[in-house]
Amino acid sequence: MNRIEHRFAQLKSRNESALVGFVTAGDPDPARSFEIVQAMCRAGMDILELGVPFSDPTADGPVIQRSSSRALKSGVKMGPILQMTARLRKDTDIPIILFSYYNPILAYGAGRFYAEAVDAGADGALVVDLPPEESAELTAGWDFSRFALIRLIAPTTPPQRMRTIAEKAAGFLYMVSKTGVTGSAGLDAAAVEHHVAMLRQATDLPVCVGFGVSTAEDVAALSRTADGVVIGSAFERLIEENLDRPDLPALVAERARAYKAATKRAG
Repeated sequence: MNRIEHRFAQLKSRNESALVGFVTAGDPDPARSFEIVQAMCRAGMDILELGVPFSDPTADGPVIQRSSSRALKSGVKMGPILQMTARLRKDTDIPIILFSYYNPILAYGAGRFYAEAVDAGADGALVVDLPPEESAELTAGWDFSRFALIRLIAPTTPPQRMRTIAEKAAGFLYMVSKTGVTGSAGLDAAAVEHHVAMLRQATDLPVCVGFGVSTAEDVAALSRTADGVVIGSAFERLIEENLDRPDLPALVAERARAYKAATKRAG
């Protein structure tokens, strides 16, 4: 049983959903970024999505776009992110997912990325703009039991397409709660419940829901249906609004604890 499977099994036994937290690696700078992520992990987050900064993050809203810009200005690239992953692995056993667009991986070298990510202790990757039909050149040599490929499912995805995507995924599936980009407002919990139920007919993998999640109330509502809740823009907005505060890691950790408390289901 790998770290992702073990974590979901633990959470199921405790009647909790997973808190999946996203932050852009290197934001606002490498040193503080490590402190922030380390604090989040210690605060009880279940899975970390460590974002690889990219100059054209088309699936992301303005908050995460600006976080990528800050990280890129600090000189953060794939190599230092993998080094950061290895440092985190010495401090935490939670699953670490590398969240990237395909271009940074291609530029780094697909084989090199996989080998070094596994060596660093990462548990998988989510490649936002890589459809199943185009992914073989990246994943042909991957051992999915060691390094999962997390797939995205859109609310507009029809059932047959859900099955096609799920068959080529590992770890868990990321169900996008709504059309649009990350950080966009509004969350229809009833619609999400419907889409999650459809996806469960296509797969036994855990289903995590993200996009538009910003409050503990959102987390509690989605936790009744989903195996995990993904939060990114809300964490990055908190970072952006408190860039000059020396207690920034503690602020982010406090928010993570509040979100985690909301993943505990009643009964």
